[in-house]
Amino acid sequence: MENPVTVRRALLSVSDKTGLVDLGKALAARNVELVSTGGTAKALRDAGLAVKDISELTGFPEMMDGRVKTLHPKVHGGLLAVRDDAAHAKAMEDHGIGAIDLVVVNLYPFVETVAKGSDRDEIIENIDIGGPSMVRSSAKNHAYVSIVTDPADYGALITEMDAGDGSTGYAFRKMLAAKAFAATAAYDAAISQWFAYADQQMKFPPRRAMASKLVTTLRYGENPHQEAALYVPEGSHVVGLPQAEQLQGKELSYNNYNDANAALELVAEFADGPPTVVIVKHANPCGVAVGENLAEAWDKALACDSVSAFGGIVAVNRPLDAATAEKITQIFTEVVVAPGADDAAKAIFAKKKNLRLLVVPSLPDPRRRGVSQVVIAGGLLVQDRDFAHVDPKDLKVVTKRAPTDQELKDCLFAWTVARHVKSNAIVYVKDGQTAGIGAGQMNRRDSARIAAVKAKEAADTYGWTEPKTVGSAVASDAFFPFADGLLSAAEAGATAVIQPGGSIRDDEVIAAADEAGLAMVFTGMRHFRH
Repeated sequence: MENPVTVRRALLSVSDKTGLVDLGKALAARNVELVSTGGTAKALRDAGLAVKDISELTGFPEMMDGRVKTLHPKVHGGLLAVRDDAAHAKAMEDHGIGAIDLVVVNLYPFVETVAKGSDRDEIIENIDIGGPSMVRSSAKNHAYVSIVTDPADYGALITEMDAGDGSTGYAFRKMLAAKAFAATAAYDAAISQWFAYADQQMKFPPRRAMASKLVTTLRYGENPHQEAALYVPEGSHVVGLPQAEQLQGKELSYNNYNDANAALELVAEFADGPPTVVIVKHANPCGVAVGENLAEAWDKALACDSVSAFGGIVAVNRPLDAATAEKITQIFTEVVVAPGADDAAKAIFAKKKNLRLLVVPSLPDPRRRGVSQVVIAGGLLVQDRDFAHVDPKDLKVVTKRAPTDQELKDCLFAWTVARHVKSNAIVYVKDGQTAGIGAGQMNRRDSARIAAVKAKEAADTYGWTEPKTVGSAVASDAFFPFADGLLSAAEAGATAVIQPGGSIRDDEVIAAADEAGLAMVFTGMRHFRH
């Protein structure tokens, strides 16, 4: 063991008392003197352990409702002293400062206090000062002091001490110090976020501090030569895939998470709707449909683009049943995401050992507030989430012909899907079923044509007399800058169009729609997704 330090005195002061008594007993059994404060000291004494109050150590009483108790030279001198420095050793002797070899601290529950909706005074009172100070002092001086901030490390501490005959090694103390500084950084980040966003209501504060916690490392990133990991934000956050229960299948990859999240976010748009199935490939939907049941919705979604669905991700808006599971397993599927699955469905999926079945606690709110961010060279782009939505009463009919009720229904369905398709996005929908999806092209006309080609391929595959784009509604995520994209949709058989409007050539596009007999509505809102 490199540079062992024998643990003779420990200072314990914790808000989370998980495992505290067992730790105290283990330390006492190894002849470690226990020094403690307030409720921590009481919990240890109630367990029959001998504990010295911090006031006995400092010769100074706790005061100001406990705000001032550990902020004292006899505490921080005992933590920060370089013990093989003669001047430090003399100062300790001159002022009666004893060394503290182990500190066990976790901080006031600031995040939990905010989460439960406490008033401002209570939130401020739960900003820990002495705790982070002790943590940072101990972590800085890890050459001599062990700092434990996570109850999960109590067992490792005792194991280390037993291996070292009551001592801890330098490598172990370095590891604890790294965790300690991460803990105080996350704590301060939570406080700064509350002050900026909740207290001062600044959307984009001068400094943006964030903290996140590792869930797991992944097999690799987008490509095998890239390393990757999954993190979750510290503090309150929306529930999604990281909180899902994986019932079967191999480990999820970076791409699995990315694509499954795209599917989950889209199917959440239909949380309160009829049975809905979403099929995603490379973060773009390749089939979306509603039905009388999930099995019917699956058939309709698959029919949109059965070629792209191979090796795709499936998300549904209600618990899976056996009939739907049987259909899904007839093609190669990477991941299925659902808010539940019955035993029969689980048994069917179990026959496909590599298929991952994820059960999410709930579907995320598609209208939730928040921000998204993208890393660019030299910076970070931060923006509001695209939580806006169009109310049917806000639509503006701009053509001579207004859409029929069914056309309007399909327009809104297509618009909902289009907001989840990479720009330039074109989505054809007929009777609650995507008929063709064009994504990510450099111009809108090509997206319209690609979507129509896919619809024609589907008709050939299934033996339909005509593509489902005939009599469909088409959505464009942004305005048609020229009439050519709209005319491509008309050539595919679309009879209704929903688009943002706002082009300097709107009049030209409207005239082309009128000439083709199309009904068109403007939303006044676009949904680029790059």
